[in-house]
Amino acid sequence: MAIPGPISVSSDYTVADQQRMTKARRYFDWQSDLSKAQLGRRVLEVGCGLGNFTERLLDRELVVGVDIDPNCIRHHQARFAGHPHIRSQVLDALDPAFLDLKRERIDSIVCLNVLEHIEQDQTVLERMQQVLPSGGRVVLMIPAFMALYGPIDHHLGHYRRYTRAGLIETAARAGLRPRLLHYMNTVGFFGWWLNSKMQRQEQSEAQIATFDNYVVPVMARVEGWIRPPFGQSLFAVLEKP
Repeated sequence: MAIPGPISVSSDYTVADQQRMTKARRYFDWQSDLSKAQLGRRVLEVGCGLGNFTERLLDRELVVGVDIDPNCIRHHQARFAGHPHIRSQVLDALDPAFLDLKRERIDSIVCLNVLEHIEQDQTVLERMQQVLPSGGRVVLMIPAFMALYGPIDHHLGHYRRYTRAGLIETAARAGLRPRLLHYMNTVGFFGWWLNSKMQRQEQSEAQIATFDNYVVPVMARVEGWIRPPFGQSLFAVLEKP
């Protein structure tokens, strides 16, 4: 059994797709807790979607969300209308205007299950590096291992899946160095492989619910003690020297 990689909503999905994926609440909590712990006080969220992860950052000094989907941004702005320190706008990370965000004095950038949807991933990491001050962090959640790539990845719009070594190399070319890198979701690794071999186009809600209710609580605890040598996803914290 596997859970969909893009639990955090991204600009490549319809609103209905994003709302469906939020049913994996425990898995989303696991990803969110890992990511939130690595973020500073002034956060830029690339691929903010409907704001499901933004909701976890209400205690920050500033959160700026960007997404290429105007419909997502409309939902995001309405959702956080009562929070003046939460702002969002339609903006592509490949747009030169992205560099204007440096004036927001961002200290960390979070990009959850989005980078794999961008063909020019190194260019996006370079833009992130340029926005950050020295010591600033980029927090990523990305799918792992091209050997798992299958119809579901294609349907979701994934250009690639990553390894630790591959991400380190791409990050270095973008001017970022690894601070923390580890795989997660070992059970999902085998589930995603099976789905790939069976040429499945998507996962059923029943499959997602079973994984989320019975597998995630145990796996999150175990992987908190012992970092696995492989997994369905790669969690990364990159730092600007």
